[in-house]
Amino acid sequence: MSTQNREVRVRFAPSPTGPLHIGGVRTALYNYLFARQHGGKMILRIEDTDSQRFVPGAEDYINEALAWLGIGIDEGVREGGPYGPYKQSERRDIYREHVKMLLDAGKAYIAFDTPAELEAKRAEIPNFQYDASTRMSMRNSLSMQAEEVQALIDAGNQYVVRFKIEPGRDVEVHDMLRGLVTIKSDILDDKVLYKSADDLPTYHLANIVDDHLMKISHVIRGEEWLPSAPLHVLLYEAFGWADTAPEFVHLPLLLKPDGKGKLSKRDGDRLGFPVFPLEWHDPKSGETSRGYRESGYLPQAVVNFLALLGWNPGDDTEVMGIDELIAKFSFDHCSRSGAKFAFDKGKWFNHTYLQNIPDAELAELFKPVLKAHEIDPAAFSDSYIAAAAGMVKSRINFVSDLWDNARFFFAAPTEYDPKAVKKRWSAEMPAIMTALAELLAAEPSFVSAELEPRVLAWIEQNGYHLGNVMNAFRLAVVGECKGPHMFDITELIGKDETIARIKAAVERIQPAE
Repeated sequence: MSTQNREVRVRFAPSPTGPLHIGGVRTALYNYLFARQHGGKMILRIEDTDSQRFVPGAEDYINEALAWLGIGIDEGVREGGPYGPYKQSERRDIYREHVKMLLDAGKAYIAFDTPAELEAKRAEIPNFQYDASTRMSMRNSLSMQAEEVQALIDAGNQYVVRFKIEPGRDVEVHDMLRGLVTIKSDILDDKVLYKSADDLPTYHLANIVDDHLMKISHVIRGEEWLPSAPLHVLLYEAFGWADTAPEFVHLPLLLKPDGKGKLSKRDGDRLGFPVFPLEWHDPKSGETSRGYRESGYLPQAVVNFLALLGWNPGDDTEVMGIDELIAKFSFDHCSRSGAKFAFDKGKWFNHTYLQNIPDAELAELFKPVLKAHEIDPAAFSDSYIAAAAGMVKSRINFVSDLWDNARFFFAAPTEYDPKAVKKRWSAEMPAIMTALAELLAAEPSFVSAELEPRVLAWIEQNGYHLGNVMNAFRLAVVGECKGPHMFDITELIGKDETIARIKAAVERIQPAE
């Protein structure tokens, strides 16, 4: 159905069974981009019907992750909305009503087969499938008298409700990405829609009922759900909702960076990158898994990176803010094949976004890093922290890299790079550095552009080797022979600190033999 003929309403429907995988984040992002492009609504529905796999804290994690990434939710458990509840465990009465509708219409039936009986049947019949060819040999309401069925229910026997799929049908699934997909109904089994044991529906029934009642126009989900699409088409027909069924889009998988197969947490652990948006503390195992946020990624960089895993804007543009992504997004430019998770490209995006972030904002991100290294940010002005971060940001991929590149702005060196000492700190260097400290003490200005030519002129006038003196100067102030422009460093840390560091180096460093 065309997006011009109905309001675009999409849903992201994760299960609270653990942290949100980065593949799920991409699915949520594509839903969001599509909805915003068409002026539609983004719904967050929590699919918690599998009570055995529920993990405390997972729902809050999902909400926090989407909020951090800027994926706005219009209707959901927290936001409310006209079609709630938005948590499936709170919709039991709705599902019971719809199960009864299918049973009354003869579209579904009750089955009492125990797990042991099903296992015995699988052992008896190779490739056993509960369908039209086998259902009459099983214990269900199609093969039993109505009185017997009711007696078993009254006695408290557990049962399931199965969807009755008729053979000999060509089931057509219209997919906006993959075109027309046709499946023979003969290969489909009579899926379980409801279990009396926990009085909850399975994914298949709950999904269809909720999508219909919440007026979902497009179901955008991973390709792993493509095999279930024919069943969902048949369920829409069984309920008489075929005319309002949503359009399907089954997105390609995110693949391992190397080798074959779906991206997993194990791949991230092996290759050193996160596969979750936020850090996750498993309440059962106590294990902590890395997150993009805690690893120093900017949310806008993660969004840009993920958007291009399986989609392109139709040109060579790579760096795009959320508004540009919304404007350009189209399933016409989505790949049907899986996208390799090029995590190094994610680092590149983060580096690029860090270069464009204002220094004042970067300083705020740097403050927690300083605290983690026992530096009190309050001991420095915001402008000082911003200037220090701005001087080194061209060298970093992550906010956490700021410490290794800028720590000398906040703490004088107590150790000195041995290789630099051996190469640059000759026997005459302590005397030269002492003379340099005296020169600096007499300088009226420590502004980089004014101080630099005077120091360079002094070096030349005394016949010193420029490289040796300047590198020894840097070694004394920084602790190693690297960093931004030397006179920009001294301007920021100031005259007194610069001279104090030179004097400390003269006392501490033993000249190379």
